[in-house]
Amino acid sequence: MVLGAFAWNAVLRVLAQAGEAVPRPRPRFGHGAEVVIGARTLVGSFHPSQQNTFTKRLTPAMLDAVLARAVALAATE
Repeated sequence: MVLGAFAWNAVLRVLAQAGEAVPRPRPRFGHGAEVVIGARTLVGSFHPSQQNTFTKRLTPAMLDAVLARAVALAATE
């Protein structure tokens, strides 16, 4: 799981440099976005910054849901 678009793009770049088959065009970041790359599933979440939490762009329920999804995926991988 990655927190924010910056981390999303960084992980995709690192995986591509490591020889993983990153889809083209590169998957777009979004809260709850998922992409399977090799044996990994990358899950995106808005960063829990004050800007995102104070404006309710990211709520506790949203973060709980994406964390639960990441835990579920980790249990199957």
